[in-house]
Amino acid sequence: MNHIIKPLSAGLYFVATPIGSARDITLRALDVLASADLIAAEDTRTARKLMEIHGVALNGRKIVAFHDHSGEGAVARLVADIAGGKSVAYVSEAGTPLVADPGYELGCAAIAAGLPVTSAPGASAVLAALTVSGLPTDRFAFVGFLSASKQQRETEIAALRDVPFTLVFYESPKRVGEMLGNLRNILGEGRQAVVCRELTKRFEEITRGALGDVAAAFADRNVKGELVVLVGRAGATDVAELDVTDALRDAMKTMRIKDAATLVAGALGLPRRQVYQIALGMGEDE
Repeated sequence: MNHIIKPLSAGLYFVATPIGSARDITLRALDVLASADLIAAEDTRTARKLMEIHGVALNGRKIVAFHDHSGEGAVARLVADIAGGKSVAYVSEAGTPLVADPGYELGCAAIAAGLPVTSAPGASAVLAALTVSGLPTDRFAFVGFLSASKQQRETEIAALRDVPFTLVFYESPKRVGEMLGNLRNILGEGRQAVVCRELTKRFEEITRGALGDVAAAFADRNVKGELVVLVGRAGATDVAELDVTDALRDAMKTMRIKDAATLVAGALGLPRRQVYQIALGMGEDE
């Protein structure tokens, strides 16, 4: 680095790092990494490699691990370092810290202690996916990872059925086929969907189309890499009462009335209270 780096004041600095191409780091992020007294990282090896690529020398400074399994002691030590006058830069393995990545507890603890917390913004898989999706970006809801449990995942999707925003999910390669099938079954096969794989990387791939078609494309596919799944916003639908009772009867075979009402209301885009009242009536009749 060939420009003068000014010392950082004491505080916590959340630093966004590239999600693929190492060149997608900002100049400010490099400045913070070059001058912070201490660097905390979700993956210390990834952080070291990124700094080596960009010629950021440690010069005796430490890189300490801080991840999902770090306990209260790790948080307390970093907060104590900041309170003692040190600047601490935190980086997740890729992208912006806290966005489905560690750092939330650390940020809250620093704020609670009255210490400065600053963001050095940059790469984010959420924003990158929205940019290339072709779906509306004026309003979007970042959902992150859905539950690994099929029943819980379906309930979570149902609750999003009538949200009038573009929905953005993260998903693992092993579960994406099943997850897309759940989305199709609950949200409807006609909703527009996009799967972004390996964004900004060599094998970047964008799959767009109706949810039914996208789900079919990934149903039996062996997928690798990082994935962002997007679904277009909900639209109004007309639902017959017979459809509601049939759906409830099927759901109530394996669920409590309350959970069945939540699932069906989300799937059919109806008010939960209305569907719950129908379900209660069915329960009394039967």
